[in-house]
Amino acid sequence: MTTTTLAVLVPLLPFLGSAAGLLLGRTAPGFVRPLAVLPTLAAVVLAALVAARQGGGKAIVASTELTPTGSIPIDLSLYIDGFAALVAVLVCVVATCVQIYSTGYLREDPRYPSYAALVSLFTSAMLLVVYTGDLMVLLVGWEVMGICSYFLVGHYWETPEARSASLKAFLVTKLGDVPFLIGLFALATDAGTFEITGVLGAVASGGLDHPTLIALLLLAGVAGKSAQFPLHTWLPDAMAGPTPVSALIHAATMVAAGIYFLARLLPVFAASAAAMTVLAVMAAITMVGSALAALAQDDIKRVLAYSTIGQLGYMAGALAVGDRGAAVFHLVSHGAFKALLFLAAGVVIHAAGTNSLTAMSRMSGLARRIPDAYWTMTVALLALAAIPPFAGFFSKEAVLVAAEHTAFGERDVAPAGAGWTVLVAGLLTALLTAAYALRLWLRTFRGRGAEAPDHGRQPIAMTSVLWVLAIPSLGFGLTVTYLDDWFDGHPLTPTLTTAVLGTGLAVAGAAVTYAVWRTLAARTPVAAPVPHVAHPDAEAGQVEAEALHLPHPAEDPADPGRALLGPLHGPAADGFHLDAVYRTAFVRPVLAAASLVRFLDREVVDTYVRAAGDSAKGLGWLVRRAQTGNVQTYLSALLAGSVVLAIVAVALANAAAGA
Repeated sequence: MTTTTLAVLVPLLPFLGSAAGLLLGRTAPGFVRPLAVLPTLAAVVLAALVAARQGGGKAIVASTELTPTGSIPIDLSLYIDGFAALVAVLVCVVATCVQIYSTGYLREDPRYPSYAALVSLFTSAMLLVVYTGDLMVLLVGWEVMGICSYFLVGHYWETPEARSASLKAFLVTKLGDVPFLIGLFALATDAGTFEITGVLGAVASGGLDHPTLIALLLLAGVAGKSAQFPLHTWLPDAMAGPTPVSALIHAATMVAAGIYFLARLLPVFAASAAAMTVLAVMAAITMVGSALAALAQDDIKRVLAYSTIGQLGYMAGALAVGDRGAAVFHLVSHGAFKALLFLAAGVVIHAAGTNSLTAMSRMSGLARRIPDAYWTMTVALLALAAIPPFAGFFSKEAVLVAAEHTAFGERDVAPAGAGWTVLVAGLLTALLTAAYALRLWLRTFRGRGAEAPDHGRQPIAMTSVLWVLAIPSLGFGLTVTYLDDWFDGHPLTPTLTTAVLGTGLAVAGAAVTYAVWRTLAARTPVAAPVPHVAHPDAEAGQVEAEALHLPHPAEDPADPGRALLGPLHGPAADGFHLDAVYRTAFVRPVLAAASLVRFLDREVVDTYVRAAGDSAKGLGWLVRRAQTGNVQTYLSALLAGSVVLAIVAVALANAAAGA
C-alpha cells in the first residue's frame, strides 16, 4: 500500500468510526466501544507507518482538484513533512488513550455513544488539519473541531456551568475565526492559490502584497483557537466538560491546531517584522499571565487549563523568534505530559469526590489510594516543570535557546527585541511553572485531614493509559539528538546558559513554594473532614458532573499560592478580570442593542402591523353591518346612491360650464 493511501486512511478511519457509532448507538450499543477504540487504534498504526516512511526527509505531496471554482482552485491534497508526521502520531496516540480511558470513565453514561462519536470526529478533523496541503480543506477541519468542542464541552448540559462554557468556547473561537477567514482569502488572493506549497513559494519570491495585514488577520484566528491572549478566556471555563475531553483538547486537538498552523505557514508571518513582534508580545503576556493565574486557582482542572495556556505561549514564543522546530518539539512533548496530567486528574477527582484543590488539601491518603495516578502524575508534573531528564526540560530549553539566538543576533528571522521578550518571559514563566506544579502536587497528595474516600481500584482502562503516556513524558526528550531531521535540521539540544538559568529558576520556584507550604502547614490546625463524599459506586464521570454543583469550599489557610502572590492573588484567581472587561466592553453593549431592537420591533414595527390588521377588521365590520338581507333596504340604498351620484354629476357639470 502506498504512503499516500495510508495517509488518506489515517483521518478517514476515525471519521468512519464516528459515523458508524452514531448509526449503531441505539440499535446495537455493544458495538459502540469497539467502534470508538479500534478505528483510532488502527489510525495510530497507520500514522506511525506514514511517519516511518516519511522519515523526516522530503515532504510527501499529492493533490487532486476537488472542485472547479472559476478562479482560485480548491484541491484535495496532502502535504506531509516531518512536522505533520510527528503531530499526526501524537494526535492518534492521545485520541486512542482518551477513547480507552472513556470506556471506563463514562461506562454508565447514557450519552456515551454520541460522546464517543464526537471524539472520533474531533480526531478526524484534527488529522485533516495536520495532513492537508490546501488551506480551504484545512479550514473545514478547523471549523469541525469548533463544532465538536461545543458539544463535548457541553456534555453535562444539565448543569449551567457546562452550558455556559460550551457557548463561551464557541463564541470566542468564532470571534477569532472571522478575521482568520478573511486572512485566508487575502493570502490566497496575493498568492494566487490555496495550496500551502504555492503560498510558501509566493512568500519566497516576494509575491505577498500585504504581508502584515494578512499575518495579523491570521493571528487573530490562531489566538482564538490556541487560547492566546486576549482570546484565551474560554479555555479555563471549558473545564466544565468531561476530563477526557479536556485531555484531548489540551494535548492533541483544538488548541494545538493554531500552533501547528503557525508552524506550517511561518514564512508568511516571518515576512512581516511587525507581525513577529506582535506574536512575541502576545506570547510573553500569555506565558506570564497564565502562570500567575495558575498559581491562584483552587480547581485542579483550572490549574491545568492555565498551564496549557502558558505552554502554548512557549510554543508561540518559539514561532515568534522564527524556530518552528522548537515550537513543534514542545507541542509534541507537551501533548504527552498534558494528556497524562488531565487523565490522572480524572482519577484524582473520582477518588476525592471533588475537583477542588481546597478540598483535596484537607484529605489524606490519596497517594496510597490511587498509586497509579500518584506516580504518573508526579512524572507529568516534573515534565511540566522542565526538570531534567523529563521531556518538558528538553522541549522548553529548545524554545529558550531559540529565543537566546534571536536576542543576541545569531538568527535574523525575527527582530532581536522579540527574542529578548520571549527569553525573559520564558525564564520568568519557568520559575512560576515549577511553583504552581509543586503547589498542585502538595495540595493533592500531601493533604492534612480526614482520609480520602475509598472507591476501590480504578478501572484498568483508566489506569493503563496513564502508564502508556508516562513513557514519552519521561523519555521523549532523550531522543532529541535523533530528531533534528524532523525539525528543519536545527539542533534542539540545550545550551549551558539556558539550561542553568531555566533549571535553576525552576528549582528556586519549587524550593520557595515548598518552604512557604511547610511554614503555613505548621501554623494551620488539621482541617475538618470534607462534608461531600461521592457515592463509592458512582462512576468517574458521574462524580465529576456532581462536582460541578458543589459550592466552593472555604479557603485553605495553608495555600502557598496566596502567600506567594500577595495582593495579586485575587486578580490572578479571577483571570485578571478579563471576563469582566469583555462583559463591559462587548456583552453589555450587545445585550443593550438587542433590547433596543426588541423594543423597536415590539412597539414600532408591531404597532404598524397591528394597525393594518385593525383597519382591515374595521372595514370588514362596516361592510358586514351593511349586509342586512332586506331587499327593500338594498333598493333604497341603491336609489339614494344613484341620486347622490346624479347630484354630484350635475354640480360638476355646472362648475365646468361656469369655468
